[in-house]
Amino acid sequence: MGPVYVLITSMGNNSNGSGMTKTIGYRDWRWQALWWHHFFLLWSTINGQTRYSIPEELKQGSVVGNLAKDLGLGLSDIFDRKLRVASEAGEQYFSVDAGKGELVVNDRIDREALCGQSISCVLPLQVVIDQPLQLYRVEVEIQDINDNFPRFPSQDIILDIAESTAAGARFPLETAKDLDVGVNSVRSYTLSKDDFFSLKIKDVSGGRKVPELVLSKPLDREKSVRHQLQLTAIDGGNPVKSGTSQITVNVLDINDNFPVFEKNVYKVSISENSVQGASILKLIAKDTDEGPNGEVEYSFGAHTPDGVSSVFDIDSLTGEIRLIGKLDFETNANYEIDISAKDKGTPRMDGHCTVQIEVLDVNDNAPSIFLTSQPNSVPEDAPIGTVVALISARDLDSGDNGKVILQLPKGSPFTLKPSFSNNYALVTGGALDRENISEYNIEITATDSGSPPLSSKKIVSVSITDVNDNPPIFSQPSYNVYLKENGVAGSILYSVSASDLDFGENAKISYSILDSKVQDVSVSSYVYINSDNGSIYSMHSFDYEKLKVFQIQVQAKDQGSPSLSSNATVHVFILDQNDNAPAVIYPSSAALGSLSHQRMPRPAKAGHLVTKVTAVDADSGHNAWISYKLAEATDASLFAVNLYTGEVRTKRAVSEQDDSSQRLLIEVKDDGEPVQSATVTVSILMEDGLHEPILDLRQKASEPSKKNGRITLYLILSLASVSVLSVLTFLILAVKCIRSSRSSGSCCMRRSDCDDYKNPNRNLQIQLNTDGPIKYVEVLGGDMLSQSQSFRSCMSPMSEYSDFTLIKPSSTTDFKEVISVLDASLPDSTWTFESQQVSTKKQIGFIHFQKLSS
Repeated sequence: MGPVYVLITSMGNNSNGSGMTKTIGYRDWRWQALWWHHFFLLWSTINGQTRYSIPEELKQGSVVGNLAKDLGLGLSDIFDRKLRVASEAGEQYFSVDAGKGELVVNDRIDREALCGQSISCVLPLQVVIDQPLQLYRVEVEIQDINDNFPRFPSQDIILDIAESTAAGARFPLETAKDLDVGVNSVRSYTLSKDDFFSLKIKDVSGGRKVPELVLSKPLDREKSVRHQLQLTAIDGGNPVKSGTSQITVNVLDINDNFPVFEKNVYKVSISENSVQGASILKLIAKDTDEGPNGEVEYSFGAHTPDGVSSVFDIDSLTGEIRLIGKLDFETNANYEIDISAKDKGTPRMDGHCTVQIEVLDVNDNAPSIFLTSQPNSVPEDAPIGTVVALISARDLDSGDNGKVILQLPKGSPFTLKPSFSNNYALVTGGALDRENISEYNIEITATDSGSPPLSSKKIVSVSITDVNDNPPIFSQPSYNVYLKENGVAGSILYSVSASDLDFGENAKISYSILDSKVQDVSVSSYVYINSDNGSIYSMHSFDYEKLKVFQIQVQAKDQGSPSLSSNATVHVFILDQNDNAPAVIYPSSAALGSLSHQRMPRPAKAGHLVTKVTAVDADSGHNAWISYKLAEATDASLFAVNLYTGEVRTKRAVSEQDDSSQRLLIEVKDDGEPVQSATVTVSILMEDGLHEPILDLRQKASEPSKKNGRITLYLILSLASVSVLSVLTFLILAVKCIRSSRSSGSCCMRRSDCDDYKNPNRNLQIQLNTDGPIKYVEVLGGDMLSQSQSFRSCMSPMSEYSDFTLIKPSSTTDFKEVISVLDASLPDSTWTFESQQVSTKKQIGFIHFQKLSS
């Protein structure tokens, strides 16, 4: 069943005077139900069809119909969605009035030029709109008007009829041609009144009417040699139009018989790919006369068109019709040829027949692919089913030879969705990724159903537009930057870089620093970043002694919509420079800036420990290695200062000639570059009556005694007990650790401790320096964004008595707070070995207790 259309024509008169009516065709209700079923199936793919009917020869600008209303579109859609009309006929006969949404005539429409003698004349239009891309099919039926007169091939017809011709003989006449069709075509013929002739109308195939001149009674040449008749062809239009032809009948002497064909109409079929020279049909006309009166010559009718005579030829002697030109089913599928057979008598008599040749189609035309709309760019996140382009396929062949199938390569992310009449929509059929493929060259193959099948191909290029689906990616997730302290403000620290796989604005990256705190101050007070290139600059110089390490969170954000971003961490480590001079912390008076007074007995021997100078350096590493030197002395031969420990001892025994008041200037230097130094002045007063306990104690210590043996034994027992307790404690903790790890997965720490440990902002550094004269351990702990806490132990291996100094963490050392601690351990005028030993034990015991309790 073919499609049933709603025929839309105007009601009343339009502004241009073109009369149109709107009618709706009806069918049996069962057919309607089936039609509506097919209609809704078709609507899902092509959004319906609209058909208008107009007469030909309308004036330019005449309204065909309200296209926008009939398609359900608003007037704004015409502009916003770029409505456009394309004609499959090639020439644009119609356009759309954008202001009213009406389809109007754009050029003169001549139905006869468009459709010839075809009963139906329909101009298919394709209406394309964007956003989303949709295709509507509109058909405009061109109705015939009676604008053509019937015309005979020739205005004068001459017939030679022998006087002996019997009454009732028929002579075929030329038919008139009317370019109009239907009721407007030729409907009847009339003949001027004559006593010898009348007119009969013969109906032939195709609905044609052929006039025949009938001899009503015998002719008498002696009475009339010639008869003049007028043949009139009349059409069925309103008003009626007609055409005439003059018939001249010449009355001849006797030639009794005329050639007679075996059939009045011959029908034959021939394939369009037949070779030239092929025989089509052999005609035979018989004439019962003898001699020249019975010899027959064959020829095409006098008014055979050139389109026939250039393709076919007839042998005048044998009557064989041969192919001399090329046949093309798509150009002309049927030929109708009038054949005349004349004898050689006097007068010459002729017979007539008609040959109808049907051209059979062969698959000699490859299908063609046309783009109804140019391909649209497709965003890479387009959903499946998004229309990319509208495509149509045509094959000039007929039947199976004209059935076309379109195919895409396997694996293509696009598919073809059929709509109507070999029209397809190219739609997305899978996920798209511009970063992998930014443009597709889709090869579409059209294949017909002929045997053998013919095919053609067309490349359709589809660009994939970018969407912001990729965040910027840093070259590495974190960066370590090492920066010397005391640098120039505004100097570049580092340059981070990120890349974005997207394109255009989606790939433009800007850098920024996320707000965070460093020592309770916003990180933006320390550094700033160039938003274009990611270069990080310092806002001021840094002091290692105040800030050793901090981190910066850098964000890279693209300019897509919505924008995407990613972060990277920049760890900035401040490198120490030798920018701090050593500070004397003992003697306490010297540390406070005044002269240090020390006493010693006059009878002191060589090697007597007079005092000890202790200094610290706020720097670290080599910059904190300190050495001591005696710069000036009242008597340089009497005293010496240890290079590494700062101990001041006598070089020789004090004599009676030595001054009782000695003054020493001791220089303290670090090992940095450049060298930083400090000096301390020590005043030594020699007094009589003071003993030298150190020598006696050393002698006593050197003599083995039972008391010392017992002390040694006690110490060994204490160490063994502590070791046993430590091992037991370790075993108990290990057992608990194993049990807790099985249940909770954490080992040897509370949950809060685990959380602190997992905190990436926690930083614990242990620095052990053993390559210098001063042995020390630095333990750095705390939030990386806050000031690090430092615990430093200083040991002087060159001294006879090991000192353990615990310095309280501070950005600037508060020497007054530690003087009281150091005074208890460093020698002074009341210093004795026993007191130092007891003090040392107390300090060791206190530290050991602290370790156990912790």
